[in-house]
Amino acid sequence: MSDVTEREFERLLRVRARQKARKPEFLRTLWWKFPKFKNDPKWRKPKGIDNPMRLRLKGRPPVVDVGYRSPAAVRGLHPTGLEPVTVASARELEKLDPAKHIIYIASSVGLRKRLELVKIARSKGFRVANA
Repeated sequence: MSDVTEREFERLLRVRARQKARKPEFLRTLWWKFPKFKNDPKWRKPKGIDNPMRLRLKGRPPVVDVGYRSPAAVRGLHPTGLEPVTVASARELEKLDPAKHIIYIASSVGLRKRLELVKIARSKGFRVANA
């Protein structure tokens, strides 16, 4: 948390949740027209000289813009307000604080070690997001 009071921080988390609910899904230009884009319609900036989407004409899909960004104090945080951290071993937990961090166990960790990590993390008071 950067120089923001606890009350203001909670307000900003609510503001971010409201903004995310209203934010459109940004899809690339003409994603509906070409089969190769339908499988993977991720965002690409429209760059054509007469591209109506780039010109932001009425009736066209929305374009990514700085105005859709969330407040800086809560950007990148988990909805609980904690900072997400990916952990692959029990040693990495020693450097973290349960009051500030929420744990994600790395996808490369196998089942046996994952169960062990979840047990250790919970005993230390951490919240595990993908247990």
